Amino acid sequence: MKQRKFLASMIEDDYYPKHLVEKGQRLLAALAERIEKDAPKGSAVYALTHTTTEAFNELQEEFYEAESEIETVAREAIAEDIGFILDAYGYEFDIEEAIAPRDW
Repeated sequence: MKQRKFLASMIEDDYYPKHLVEKGQRLLAALAERIEKDAPKGSAVYALTHTTTEAFNELQEEFYEAESEIETVAREAIAEDIGFILDAYGYEFDIEEAIAPRDW
């Protein structure tokens, strides 16, 4: 997991403020750490992914304030990385369920 560069497509795009992308990267790293620590069984992992998704919902306000937003590229990057984390820890998952509380 430490080798993964989360939100890579966002880092490479000047549209996204780097400090906010870094916050997003920390959210994803925290998700991976929490899954590793708690090792939830089956669909119980969605409680953790939902918490992370809700944190991205809150982060979206900071993107707006910085004249940016969580739009198509960002949505795909976030979903891809959450899926990568779930897959890496051996979960069978529905990505739409994993990020169900999103408002981005």
